[in-house]
Amino acid sequence: MAKQTGKSYYKKNTALEINNQLGQLPPQAPEIEMDVLGALLLERGKDIVVLDILTPESFYKPEHQKIFQAIQDLSTNHQPIDYHTVIDKLKKNGTLEEVGGPGFVVSLSQRIGSSAHIEYHSKIIAEKYIQRELIRVSSEIQAKAYDDSEDVDDLLEFSQQQMFDLALGSVKKDAVKMEHVLDEAIQQIEDAKNREDGLSGVPSGFSSLDRITSGWQNSDMVILAARPSMGKTAFVLSMSRNMTVNHGKSVAFFSLEMSAVQLVTRLISSETELGSEKLRSGNLKDYEWQQLEHKITNLEKAKLFIDDTPAISLFELRSKCRKLKTRENIDLVIIDYLQLMTGPKETKGNREQEVSTISRGLKAIAKELNLPIIALSQLNRSVEMRSGNKRPQLSDLRESGAIEQDADIVMFIHRPEKMGMLEDENGNSTKGMAELIIAKHRNGAVTDVQLRFREEFARFEDYNDSFISPLEDITSNGNVATFESKINNSDIDDGFFDDDLGPNNAFDNNNFEDAPF
Repeated sequence: MAKQTGKSYYKKNTALEINNQLGQLPPQAPEIEMDVLGALLLERGKDIVVLDILTPESFYKPEHQKIFQAIQDLSTNHQPIDYHTVIDKLKKNGTLEEVGGPGFVVSLSQRIGSSAHIEYHSKIIAEKYIQRELIRVSSEIQAKAYDDSEDVDDLLEFSQQQMFDLALGSVKKDAVKMEHVLDEAIQQIEDAKNREDGLSGVPSGFSSLDRITSGWQNSDMVILAARPSMGKTAFVLSMSRNMTVNHGKSVAFFSLEMSAVQLVTRLISSETELGSEKLRSGNLKDYEWQQLEHKITNLEKAKLFIDDTPAISLFELRSKCRKLKTRENIDLVIIDYLQLMTGPKETKGNREQEVSTISRGLKAIAKELNLPIIALSQLNRSVEMRSGNKRPQLSDLRESGAIEQDADIVMFIHRPEKMGMLEDENGNSTKGMAELIIAKHRNGAVTDVQLRFREEFARFEDYNDSFISPLEDITSNGNVATFESKINNSDIDDGFFDDDLGPNNAFDNNNFEDAPF
């Protein structure tokens, strides 16, 4: 009989059947499975070790799965475990004869004399199970790939999610003794003390924010939320620039909304203090071209890695972050923004469940890679309909309460002038004012941070930073010196002002008509 091939063959056969028909046995260790079951029947207390490593599905032989299920049930109910109780439990489950009867259970308990190696043997069984699961998943993917009715995008998503679930399920961590964790905690405190800035985490570059957070901490998930056009992207871009240029950190920026070129153009505008409309049109005067070329040298060396893959999935994000962590030793990940990510296929149609899964997944990635993740998020419209100062609050987080639950820090951007409030309660103008509201802080204070926003350059700055016009600077006696006065005083060196004189506007002596005065 001719061997069956094509998609019909793969549709009718499981991974294990395929391997058997090809003359290959699935990864298995039935002898070790029997040793582990015998050890559980032999000595009390070993179930605590084994149940943390294995599940009934970890066993290859069905009869071993049923016996282990009975042992698991007894352990869960805090009942003694020996061959008498296991036989009784199998009787109640109606599976005693299926596993080989009482004689087989008794033979397991007589099989070995010691349970000394039970943990090591359990890990072997777990490894064989993971190998079988990899075969199963790859066979399912192969079967779907042969089916022309399958959508390719759905197939890719299915493949990614299956591998992601398998990877998450195989991550096991043991409890660590207090003294070891204590040593690590003390070492972190000493390291922070020895640093000039006194920060224990990744600095944001905003001094008032860093004083509260001590920098972004490893394994933390930080949510930055606001209504559209409040400056979420501008804030994380300003922060990325501070971290990479001023502090030499490595940052991975996943942009699901804007292209990499658009983001970099924003950074150029912020760094050079040239309006974005000028950069888009390319209508720059000679001194502005020189200004641009001089200023972007800071950005050229920045270790900022931008990925603009749209609708990225959790699996793909995790894979890319792991690669960047290994190759570039990134210090922090930024995602702009969470609601544009793609959740698992089984959550489609239930938006709240999809966002919840994404939120939990991001927290898991932060813990696995031991780095902070900052994810941007949208707020619902209720904040705009609120009377009074229209300040955002935790209940305004859009589409899922899991975001608030999973996050270590939740922050909101509030700009009164964007909400139609042109003066504060003291009658002061709110133009350029911005508040960073820290509404949740698992390991610190809940407070507000005052910032300034320079809308013309889409840049956030510390509140106490002086606002100097590109045409002005402060002289040594505190007076404002204009671009024109500097020219008259010959404060020009090779077409640029010295770094301590302000904005470094370039000037071409042959183009006085282009000078900005």
